[in-house]
Amino acid sequence: MPQNSPTSPPQQSAEQRTAIPTTMSAVLLTGHGGLEALEYRTDVVVPTPGDDEVLIEVSAAGVNNTDINTRIGWYSKSVNDETEAGASAGFDDVDDSDAGWAGKPLAFPRIQGADVCGRIRAVGSNVGSDRIGERVLVRNMLRSYVDYRPFECWTFGSECDGGFAQFTVAPAQETYAVDSELSDVELAAIPCAYSTAENMLSRADVKAGEKVLVVGASGGVGLAAVQLAARRGATVLGVSSPSKAVDVRGHGANEVIDRHTRLVESISSGSLDAIIDVVGGPDVGESLTLLRRGGTYAVAGAIGGPITEIDLRTVYLKDLSLLGCTFQEDSVFAGLVAYIERNEIRPLISKTYPLSDIRTAQEDFTSKKLPGKLVLLPPAVRSEGTNA
Repeated sequence: MPQNSPTSPPQQSAEQRTAIPTTMSAVLLTGHGGLEALEYRTDVVVPTPGDDEVLIEVSAAGVNNTDINTRIGWYSKSVNDETEAGASAGFDDVDDSDAGWAGKPLAFPRIQGADVCGRIRAVGSNVGSDRIGERVLVRNMLRSYVDYRPFECWTFGSECDGGFAQFTVAPAQETYAVDSELSDVELAAIPCAYSTAENMLSRADVKAGEKVLVVGASGGVGLAAVQLAARRGATVLGVSSPSKAVDVRGHGANEVIDRHTRLVESISSGSLDAIIDVVGGPDVGESLTLLRRGGTYAVAGAIGGPITEIDLRTVYLKDLSLLGCTFQEDSVFAGLVAYIERNEIRPLISKTYPLSDIRTAQEDFTSKKLPGKLVLLPPAVRSEGTNA
């Protein structure tokens, strides 16, 4: 596994040194491809934290679109289909040179998993030992150098190893202690989905009293966007299948629109202040007519397809703002932690799976039959210090 090479041993007590195993269970992504590219192993070396890092025993790890998109090479510009088209078998036309999340080649094998909830078990030499034992979340959009890679921003579990394992390492400054009554499973559903949603709402500057449309409202990011927009005092319309309408309303939507209908037939032209979209697809151009003059379209996903046609006259004559939302200011994740600790947000968990059942979890995820989040549970670490 590509990991930092620490210059000094991590700080830990004698009890912790005997309790931390040398090998662990983990899922290795062996290359771009279908579900067969996910290899569950029980003999992976436990990573050692570098000077400014912490070692986390993972309690739960959420499943996200970026896991599937990275595995199948969907980020490659050579792929024009929707995510579902290659979710199980992968794509034949992937260009490995640009198939990484950041448009660069990925190093394999890779442990994926952007969403991590766990407890700090050891720390590097520059990190105080008082952090050992903290229950933590890792900011999924890292800003620290990992493996000395000169990126300004990248995803935990993509450009560096993540949380689909019993243990993972993360930069200490990107690892947030959380004081909350939420379960580990619930906390593990928050980092990626909620930070993506909050970033889109922040970039679109959604305010109380505004009317916001969330496209893809029943998924992890979508439900988070509905909940967070309602938290801001916006009037929220959610696009969802009828079978999930109750869940979307339960998270704060004032109205739910059947995703099989044309939006322009259900929503008045020029009536929306903002569109929050994680689906994309061919209907984006048409949906822009629903925005008021000066309205905002924010996108952070294109599982419905990355290619669309837009009439630029709609954009400039209506003074629209089109926002691609990936980079997140530090305040986004810090704000989420504050929301958690004030009991202002709570994710919907539809199902949990043993880490060894990751292929089933990803199949269920891409089927879109379950609302909200799916979460993987690594096996417990045995007390004698060997992996489960």
